[in-house]
Amino acid sequence: MIEQYVWDLQEVDETQVAVVGGKGAHLGGLSRIEGIRVPAGFCVTTDAFRRIMAEAPSIDDRLDQLSRLNPDDREAIGTLSAQIRRSIEGTAIPGDLAAAITRALGRLGDQAAYAVRSSATAEDLPTASFAGQQDTYLNVVGPAAILQHVSRCWASLFTERAVTYRQRNGIDHRTVDMAVVVQQMVFPHAAGILFTADPVTGNRKVATVDAGFGLGEALVSGLVNPDVFTVRDGEVVAKAIAAKERAVQALSAGGTQEVAIDSQRQEQPALTDAQVVRLVQLGRRIEAHFGRPQDIEWCLVDDDFRIVQSRPITTLFPVPVPETGDQENHVYVSVGHGQMMTDPMKPLGFSMWQLTAMVPMHEAGGRLFVDVTRRLASPASRAGLLDVLGRGDPLIRDALETVLDRDDFVPSLPDAGPGGPPAGGASAPSEPDPAIVTELIERSQASIAALERDIRTKTGPALFDFLLEAFEEHKRVLSDPLSMQAIMAGMEATWWLNDQLQEWLGEKNAADTLTLSAPDNVTSEMGLALLDVADVIRPQSEVVAFLQGVEDEGFLDELAKLPGGTEARDAIEGYLDRYGMRCVGEIDITRPRWRERPTTLVPVILDNVRNFEPGAAERRFEQGRQKAQKKEQDVLSRLRALPDGDRKADEAKRMIDRVRTFIGYREYPKYGIVSRYFLYKQALLEEAERLVQAGVLPEKEDIFYLTFQELRGVVRSQQVDDRLIQQRKEAFRSYHALTPPRVLTSDGEALTGAYRRDDVPAGALIGLAVSAGTIEGRARVILDMADADLEAGDILVTPFTDPSWSPLFVGIAGLVTEVGGLMTHGAVIAREYGLPAVVGVEQATRLIRDGQRIRVHGTDGYVEILGGAAGGDLVG
Repeated sequence: MIEQYVWDLQEVDETQVAVVGGKGAHLGGLSRIEGIRVPAGFCVTTDAFRRIMAEAPSIDDRLDQLSRLNPDDREAIGTLSAQIRRSIEGTAIPGDLAAAITRALGRLGDQAAYAVRSSATAEDLPTASFAGQQDTYLNVVGPAAILQHVSRCWASLFTERAVTYRQRNGIDHRTVDMAVVVQQMVFPHAAGILFTADPVTGNRKVATVDAGFGLGEALVSGLVNPDVFTVRDGEVVAKAIAAKERAVQALSAGGTQEVAIDSQRQEQPALTDAQVVRLVQLGRRIEAHFGRPQDIEWCLVDDDFRIVQSRPITTLFPVPVPETGDQENHVYVSVGHGQMMTDPMKPLGFSMWQLTAMVPMHEAGGRLFVDVTRRLASPASRAGLLDVLGRGDPLIRDALETVLDRDDFVPSLPDAGPGGPPAGGASAPSEPDPAIVTELIERSQASIAALERDIRTKTGPALFDFLLEAFEEHKRVLSDPLSMQAIMAGMEATWWLNDQLQEWLGEKNAADTLTLSAPDNVTSEMGLALLDVADVIRPQSEVVAFLQGVEDEGFLDELAKLPGGTEARDAIEGYLDRYGMRCVGEIDITRPRWRERPTTLVPVILDNVRNFEPGAAERRFEQGRQKAQKKEQDVLSRLRALPDGDRKADEAKRMIDRVRTFIGYREYPKYGIVSRYFLYKQALLEEAERLVQAGVLPEKEDIFYLTFQELRGVVRSQQVDDRLIQQRKEAFRSYHALTPPRVLTSDGEALTGAYRRDDVPAGALIGLAVSAGTIEGRARVILDMADADLEAGDILVTPFTDPSWSPLFVGIAGLVTEVGGLMTHGAVIAREYGLPAVVGVEQATRLIRDGQRIRVHGTDGYVEILGGAAGGDLVG
């Protein structure tokens, strides 16, 4: 069949990406929208490309070599991809294929000018735009030239940048095909790009238009600065007219050239306001057709717009969909920033968190958000919400205040509507009973033991019924008023001490030292317990050597065969019995737990063997306790010397006792949640194993891409939608490229907030002071705990730390994170261990380079970059 090689644009729509590539499919879809004019043309299909690839010499071998290359090996990728391009361009187009292309040209006018444009099957997709990865050739005239440029487009699938992009995104080169779009050339007065949402803020109500004279090539290549128009609600609300000194125009014989613009025209707008508004109306029509915000290339010919491309804007963070489906304004706060886990969660993960959370949560981009609109709308609840969120993360408070400053966005309610409990939860009684901590821990342990006993007997649909009941018990334990009292008692005592001791003694963050080595902190105990494991392993040289080469998760069985290996195995097993349910990103039930992947702990154990002396855990805890005791004596004696000093000292003593009694419990509820999660997970994976055995699922982990409710349906019906799982896997991969905002509005505007401080040195990185002290040392920028390789005195710089990172805390001198607040886990443990720490430092892992020397000001909340690498030393 000759004609399968060429399809007219009018025959194509966006469902045919596999045949005509992303660009061709979008252009076909565009040409079907009423009122949208697309230049006439045709597509040379992917069948033609595959035929050329089959005939090009040595392609298979070279693709094999290419797939084995490291994406960072630019030289090797450049050499090999150039060889592949030469091979494709050197392959003659078979006669029947050339004839099909020539016939299509004849129908449109074979001596007319055309744009010949690459259209790969992996571009202009909702999850990856691949923008600029392949080539476009403008003003190509005559059949011979067009055939030559079709070959060049095929070859452009293997430009160095396209190959690297695919390797970095884990896309197999063989799974991507290239179609070619041949379109009648447009000779515009002006051209440019329309974004139907603001590409910087994400606001879906705002459109921006970039415009210049001549062909759009001048803007895309950066030859000129465009005019920029901002449109909202059908009117131009802002514009910046650039001096456009040059343009790109077509030559009559083919090709393009740069031309100078007359000086009188340079500062004239390329479009009138009326044209801009009309263009945005066309853009809204296109956006409605494709169902998401678009990046649209347009040309203006005789006051008439032609659309030459439209692709999704892939960098925008998705907007949560309100359950009510209303059109009201909504303000959402990120859950991940409070939970110290801003990575995307898989569907089973976020749905389980939603089902066990105390407030309704909405998913977007694999992250969870809480709708706070109702509480912001009422003056009574607004102050409490801003206060509690501001203490946790000042950037969230600032972002919310930015929204509130726009008087019209959040409606004002006369009083608090239904919106859940007050922001701060139950307030602490004047003197909570210290015995409640022991009682709460015992209650939690009993509840978990009951869950472990009862869940064993449940399978199939009965398991899911049981789990829904277990989730209610989960929430009952979490919302226990006594538990809230204990947490708030510790937090309020901390705030009181910091505020009062600053006022009375002029001392910042005094509570940080007073809480060192506080009892009953399950997370700080977890870090110290791994030092004890290292003590068992350190004397056994064969065990240490064996652990240095461990890669297989079954290594614990192998350990027992070595001298001293049984004791080493028992020590690690004992640790896993107590803490094996933990892992990085543990709020996502789908993440591998330490018990499932014990190799994660091996580098940390080896660091502890190398960096510490025997007995370090007990010494560390005792040193912290003595330091806190000394600080208490110092503070109380200085207070007694003040006017009304005895009263002040007595109050401070009461609060110090309270904070030491209750602050450790702050970490326990999360430990309880994660302990329950591991039991839920084990039961669900056993169910998944039965689905695999029954041939319903290819692999157990596929259940992670279904929500809890969907998985329940699959277990009942014994049927699964394979396409849904595949789509979810692709979407999850794409969510990693998105940065979740602290605050998000229903308009799609992403707000990160600002610190608004002028008390820090120029060039310093501002954050939140969460653990006092100043330290200088070598920055270790670590994105994955498994890659940690720390020396004593290093400062850990990482996006976020949840409790699973605390085993690293015993070996570092300071901490810097991009996410966090005063009471998030990293901050609590940093204070426990006496580590100077600054959290909430925007883009810390990009602005600080691994190995740089930095100074962390944990008392004042900023970080200075000092330059070259060196060891660590306390300087204040």
